[in-house]
Amino acid sequence: MKTKKRFKGSKLSLLFMLMFVIVLAGCGNDEASPATGSSGTSGGQEASENIDTIAAIKERGKVIAGVKYDTRLFGLKDPISGNVEGFDIDMAKALAKKILGDETKVELKEVTSKTRTPLLQNGEIDIIIATMTITEDRKKEVDFSDVYFNAGQSLLVAKGSPITGIDSLNADTTVLAVKGSTSVTNIKEKAPDAKVLEFENYQEAFTALKANKGDVLTTDNSILLGMMQDDPNFEMVGDIFTDEPYGMAIRKGDQQMVDTVNEMLQEMKDSGEYDELYEKWLGTSPPSAE
Repeated sequence: MKTKKRFKGSKLSLLFMLMFVIVLAGCGNDEASPATGSSGTSGGQEASENIDTIAAIKERGKVIAGVKYDTRLFGLKDPISGNVEGFDIDMAKALAKKILGDETKVELKEVTSKTRTPLLQNGEIDIIIATMTITEDRKKEVDFSDVYFNAGQSLLVAKGSPITGIDSLNADTTVLAVKGSTSVTNIKEKAPDAKVLEFENYQEAFTALKANKGDVLTTDNSILLGMMQDDPNFEMVGDIFTDEPYGMAIRKGDQQMVDTVNEMLQEMKDSGEYDELYEKWLGTSPPSAE
């Protein structure tokens, strides 16, 4: 009986030893994982620095462009036809023609000032063409093309409003703006006493202005011009008080895509196509370069 007990005890000891070895091996793998993960992260970083958007576009057979659906003149969706039209939309089509030889090979994905950068960074869109102002802070997150449109921030009010410009804004003024836009930052700096209400998009902000939920709406003059065309009961007042150069945003590190977009812009300007699009949507010739 003792022999059997010893034998059983030996088997149990051996079993425990094997389990201990397996656990140690598992721990060893767990310890190795962070190194592998770290290496993977490093590889991911290298990949992000070497993103090839153009290759992805060619393989997919279409450009996926992030555009506005609520901005007259630049990107506005017709609720009846479902078509999205505007200056930025035509730019997206021109890019599809540049890369794929066919301007129809473009998918338009709606973005807002708040969602556009995350959608670009996670790869859901290839490029942002959505009245996006080039700023130093944004350059930390994305790369930009050359400036494709110059705008400036202004104020929109109902005709007959006592507000005549930025100096008219005070603690009794409610300013309407759009979340994630440079307009919010600028107006808080220029009129620190004014109350600012932020909305998800331009349609909501303009609807709020028409419903007297605020005294004035602020954003780029190019966007306000579209609102004035939509409802002539409103007008811009005062001078522009910022410079808002629009750029097309591209994932950080994709220099080939940046170069391709810049080449497209130069070709459009050289051929006169850019001027035609500008006049088509803005009703005037683009300002001469100084």
